[in-house]
Amino acid sequence: MITAHRICLKPNVKQARYFARAAGTRRFAYNWALAQWTRQYELHKADPENPNCPKPNEGALRKQFNQFKKTEGCEWIMEVTKCAPQMGIKDLGKAFLKFMRGKSKYPTFKKKGVARDSFTISNDQFKVDGRKLRIPNLGWVRMREELRFPGKLLWATVSRTADRWYVSFTVETTDDSHLHAREGAETQGKQTRCVGVDLGINRLATLSDGTGIPGPKPHTQLLRRLKRLSRQLSRKKKGSRNRKKAKMALARLHAKIARIRADALHKLTTALVLKYDWIAVEDLGVSGMLKNHCLARAIADMGWGEFRRQLEYKAAWYRCHVSLVDRFYPSSKTCSVQGCGHKLEALPLGVRSWACPACGTQHDRDVNAARNILTESFKADSYAVSACGG
Repeated sequence: MITAHRICLKPNVKQARYFARAAGTRRFAYNWALAQWTRQYELHKADPENPNCPKPNEGALRKQFNQFKKTEGCEWIMEVTKCAPQMGIKDLGKAFLKFMRGKSKYPTFKKKGVARDSFTISNDQFKVDGRKLRIPNLGWVRMREELRFPGKLLWATVSRTADRWYVSFTVETTDDSHLHAREGAETQGKQTRCVGVDLGINRLATLSDGTGIPGPKPHTQLLRRLKRLSRQLSRKKKGSRNRKKAKMALARLHAKIARIRADALHKLTTALVLKYDWIAVEDLGVSGMLKNHCLARAIADMGWGEFRRQLEYKAAWYRCHVSLVDRFYPSSKTCSVQGCGHKLEALPLGVRSWACPACGTQHDRDVNAARNILTESFKADSYAVSACGG
């Protein structure tokens, strides 16, 4: 099992400045390699038979950067760990690999203050001792907690969110003692506990047994404060200290919103995989739904995409099954009563409950959808596919 543990750091002023320089060095190496990659590819395209104009690749660019940093005026690159620029060029290689496979767009240059500041260290360049982390050319840095997972450390990524620095350890472990005990583990194998989950806007999720899980809606709750801080930032003079202070205050609020949302999603997904063996959800096209400007803010505030990501990897941990039902299946408009299955021609979003004209059953829109999602996931000829599991 490969897992990660993100820990908040407690650096002093000198250490925080070192982190900022290392992140800047990584960003510089990434941009330098991207410019070289583009230039070398154009030369190769113009004369593909010339041996002096080979196709660019990540390994060759790392060797070229090692020679470049020895030139006059580039001594500052040597002041931080060598992994910062090298891993930045490796990240560019991964970005081009995704681009060539059609999974992403052409890589773009990174701008200071726009993308998240981060740098990665290989496992031979750092050491962990309790609540301390040792980094080359820096020394020991305090951490707020110890590393939870025993095993082989693969790498560590130091990143900044607002004014806080974090380190994320990637660990290869065979120990699953950190996993919680599942509910009803003594009956496992005798009966399968199943649930259908319908994601919504008014409620974060509705289960097929009628349980409704409210969402915290942190962006909606803090929207007035968010607008006020945004106005304050727009009124500050560019380049001034007051603008930097206002920018950091806004970043802290955005980080708080993200933490509240992530906390609610982690609690919900963990509770589902601990209690149920079969979890049915809709294969929603969240990126396409966000193009609806009337609902985009509410959908993003719930975090549907993050919900599915967490549910999939936790289901693999606890060996339960996640079934994805086709996004075009009319779960809300179909009567969930067994033997009825009447389908409405139209059901506006404002209608939260409706009565089936065929059997007369009164349905709650979300509960009915969750029950239909669960039933559809069992059908052999359905669009359901196995997302993960034992």
